[in-house]
Amino acid sequence: MKRTNQFDVHPRSAKEREVFVRWLDASASLWNETNYARRQAFLEDDESVWDADTGSLEGKYKGVLSSSVAQQIIRKNSESWRSFFSSNEKFHAGKLDEKPSPPGYWGNEEDGRVLRTYVRNDQYTIEYGNRSRLEIPIGSELKDELGLNRNQRLRVEIAGDPKWDGEQGRLELVYDELADTFRAYQPVAIDDSRLDSLLASEEAALDVGANNLAACTTTTGQQLLYEGRDLFEQFRETTEQIAHYQSLLETQCESSKRIDRLYRKRTNRRNHAQDSLVRDLVERLYDEGVSTLHVGDIKGVLSTHWSPRVNEKTHNFWAYRRFINRLKDVCEEYGITVNEASEAWTSQECPECGERKETVRHEDSLTCPCGFEGHADLVASESFLRRQNNTIGLMARPVYLKWNNHEWREHHNPLSLAVETTANEEYTNQSTATRGNIALGDSDD
Repeated sequence: MKRTNQFDVHPRSAKEREVFVRWLDASASLWNETNYARRQAFLEDDESVWDADTGSLEGKYKGVLSSSVAQQIIRKNSESWRSFFSSNEKFHAGKLDEKPSPPGYWGNEEDGRVLRTYVRNDQYTIEYGNRSRLEIPIGSELKDELGLNRNQRLRVEIAGDPKWDGEQGRLELVYDELADTFRAYQPVAIDDSRLDSLLASEEAALDVGANNLAACTTTTGQQLLYEGRDLFEQFRETTEQIAHYQSLLETQCESSKRIDRLYRKRTNRRNHAQDSLVRDLVERLYDEGVSTLHVGDIKGVLSTHWSPRVNEKTHNFWAYRRFINRLKDVCEEYGITVNEASEAWTSQECPECGERKETVRHEDSLTCPCGFEGHADLVASESFLRRQNNTIGLMARPVYLKWNNHEWREHHNPLSLAVETTANEEYTNQSTATRGNIALGDSDD
């Protein structure tokens, strides 16, 4: 079973940082040149992407990267192309709805790159202690600049406690532009028998939405709601800035450094919140003893167009497929099985009487002629869970979480039930309503 350790990397001096950035930048250059050669071959019917001269590219960059790192970049690019061909076959066989695209580039030198590289599992070492260190290979050109001999490797300080101990895999190093931090991800393989698991036979169901990014119900009676309106407003503000600066460009120009930086900032901010949400959610489920997480099929979400604003959220803002993939990766770390299943009608079905056609879904609220009123996303996650498992414990008050640009924090602001419920709630009501397990909202419009 695979697990992942995460560390922050801290070069010790300005020179060391400069070398580290050049090392990552050269990795992006090698990826881009390798990918360009293969994309050109892909466009020619009589050429194979595997005919690209990657050997000369390795020789071009090994003086900066080292031979082993250059080989890993090319190997990683090969893996991406194999994944693309596999997805392309599934698309033509009718097993995928969207046609996949060939692997993309890691940006360019003028407008900014994605700074990332990979180090083979036997080419790096980590020393833990009061001053933990990471040793990585660099090319002879960079060694000469730092005064290292041919047999030495670059040593940088790292911060973070290793959560998992086992056979180490290929190390990934990335630069987080938003946080101005270098990060290392170390996958390790551990024996299942070594897991100190808290998992029981509990289950959970997750409803992924637009206004509320995720609503979850567990068989232990726990309910979680992650609100996304502030994030979306930040997204829209940045989008408007991008549109403004695009309007100032000359007609022959398509972009600018400022616009590209805004695009990266928008994406990094979204990814940071998304990754933090997944980590927070999975850790809470692990503590509840959840071993199986049911997730709704995203096809229904992506085909729903309630309004242009919701369409922007579902297709441009939240990146559902990335979210699901990230969720699966983190659940794997904790030994939680992810089951994708249909959640049709769950957000329209009354949990009291089972009515579907006569219920009214007004954005976030769900009302029924029988008198039931509750939060539609929490209702959906509970109904979805009952379809998978009828045994649900006594429902606790929902936990409402908001993003503060760094982490997801709980908010406890009980509001009067007399206030009209609309989609744009500011806080989840923690008081008991009707069934004692559905959170109502208050309008902020």
